Amino acid sequence: MTAPLHDSGTATLEVPADPTVAPKKIVGRSPGRIAWERLKRDKIALGGGFVVILLILVGVFAPLLCKIVGQDPDTFHTKLLDASLGIGTPAGSFGGMSSTHLLGIDPTYGRDIFARIVYGAQISLIVAFGAAALAVVIGVVLGLAAGFFGGWVDSAISRIMDILLAFPQLLFSIALLSVMPTKLLGLSGSGPRILVLIFVIGFFGWPYIGRIVRGQALSMREREFVEAARSLGGGNIHILFKELLPNLVAPILVYTTLMIPTNILNEAALSFLGVGVQPPTPSWGQMLSDSIQYYTVDPTYMVIPGLAIFVTVLSFNLFGDGLRDALDPKGN
Repeated sequence: MTAPLHDSGTATLEVPADPTVAPKKIVGRSPGRIAWERLKRDKIALGGGFVVILLILVGVFAPLLCKIVGQDPDTFHTKLLDASLGIGTPAGSFGGMSSTHLLGIDPTYGRDIFARIVYGAQISLIVAFGAAALAVVIGVVLGLAAGFFGGWVDSAISRIMDILLAFPQLLFSIALLSVMPTKLLGLSGSGPRILVLIFVIGFFGWPYIGRIVRGQALSMREREFVEAARSLGGGNIHILFKELLPNLVAPILVYTTLMIPTNILNEAALSFLGVGVQPPTPSWGQMLSDSIQYYTVDPTYMVIPGLAIFVTVLSFNLFGDGLRDALDPKGN
């Protein structure tokens, strides 16, 4: 067999492929796998996600953790308080930290701070996730309807969004929570207030995600896959929830992760003002409010719940930013 000649006159030898070596198989990657590979490269986002998972586990297993350390959030340890300053302050350094009370005890009552922080995480996460779920459901449904149908439907929903965005949410929340009954839907204690907190924060939060979904739906409703579904006889409900909604999962997921820390701050602010979760149920905002009168003699009592709020919000924000970059189809 003669070797082929190029125009330059030089001969090149063609080496046949080895028939015993199987060709390399081309493996396709799903969008989810591509996003996960991007997210793995962002170590800061992974660190935030790890802390988020840890906080969720702490909230879920709060009773078990308190049982392990042998403390209860409502048990008084007044014998460990020093009344020499005229007010009950923890005896010892750093707010009474010890092997028995890992984060010390609170002034006046001597309750274990570790147990109250753990149960406070449970309350904050319940309110934050519940309000986020409510806001996502309302915002996605109304945002899809406004962007897809347009016309008077879009105008009506958009005006409702504008009104809610301009409404004084904090003042309305304070007024509503101040006059609410002690029993609601068969619940008593902290249950009614938790439900009202979820409703108030979620109801005033849906316009933000609703605007995002509306804008995406406006740009997608004229796309080819929507026209193809319509030509095949697909109705409006089918197009909304089978064609448009799957393509909006990424922005909805990203905005939800960024909405949760905002909800945590809202719950802490309302509890700080005294209209959120009421004692003796622990809450980070409530603990911050109680610590104001003791910060000169027991600054640890203010630092610990403040640090818990800071770490939680920062972790959710870092993870949400990393998730947004990972799900961005234009990212590298």
